[in-house]
Amino acid sequence: MADTPLSPKLIEETLQEILDMKDEEQLALCEHKYFGRKDGWMTVEMKKIKDLPAEERKEKAKGLNTFKSKILEAIAARREQLSAPDADVLQKETVDFSLNLPKREQGHLHLVHEFIAQVEEVFGRMGFDVMYSTEVESEDLNFTQLNFPVNHPSRDAQDTFWIKGTTGKERKLLRTHTSPGQIRYMRSHKPPFRAVFPGKVYRKDADATHSPMFHQFEGLMIGEHITLANMKAIMVTAIRELISKDAEFRFRTGFFPFVEPGLEVDVRWRSEEQQTKEGTWLEIVGCGMVHPNVLKNCNIDPEKWQGFAFGFGIDRMVMIRHQIPSIRSLFPGDLRFLKQF
Repeated sequence: MADTPLSPKLIEETLQEILDMKDEEQLALCEHKYFGRKDGWMTVEMKKIKDLPAEERKEKAKGLNTFKSKILEAIAARREQLSAPDADVLQKETVDFSLNLPKREQGHLHLVHEFIAQVEEVFGRMGFDVMYSTEVESEDLNFTQLNFPVNHPSRDAQDTFWIKGTTGKERKLLRTHTSPGQIRYMRSHKPPFRAVFPGKVYRKDADATHSPMFHQFEGLMIGEHITLANMKAIMVTAIRELISKDAEFRFRTGFFPFVEPGLEVDVRWRSEEQQTKEGTWLEIVGCGMVHPNVLKNCNIDPEKWQGFAFGFGIDRMVMIRHQIPSIRSLFPGDLRFLKQF
């Protein structure tokens, strides 16, 4: 990889490397080499985009996406070649391959995990890092460091899954949002930075639009001159790329202890004729400017740095995108449902 990225020589050598793979195992290792989530060559190059000057960023992203398409096409073509039966074997086989045999079923990613992969790709193009953190968290990171008062109702047992046998400063819970990952990230990185935090979260709530376990991706962007205008641009881009470019949405004020001011975003889910008790609009994201107290808790000077945070409900976005009437349809693993997608 000594060549300048995207040089003709690098492209030629990469495609030849794929062509030289002898079996499926070698090809899988080669694919991981370029697209591994943490250390894949393409993944690393995509992360470097955020550090480029604005005028170079778009051109570099375009070049990398073109190169990515060529690599994926070459891998798919080589995989097809490796899976094709050898001509000598065909001559010796007694099985008639021209028989009209039933089509072999192939699996695919679940809707939610497919969506998370798209989230990482979309925000990766916007220069965001991706961080996964633990699902069992401390009360301190889940609430206190995020500016939740000690008497906030979300700390109550009827809202949160607490871990038995843990008390005091060591009191543990199943995280109610992926925001503790933001605290961990801010304490281990120096601003400016931007990152997203996908994962499972847990709350005691269940109906057509709520589940005790659901998926979120939260995000954070901190810099010297970050404003609500920057946040709105990111929110609009995410909605149009991940749901639909024609999605109808609205911003409204909201309150969250860790941001000030706070906003919520609703997306049109049903028409007036289809309206149910859940209504025609569905809230999918809470967002706002990071509260100065949260920055102080992470040893970041709020006089110099500011930024915004947001949290999208992945399952709700999937529901709107595919017009699924109940969030509960996403979790049982019913093949009759999953095969529709």
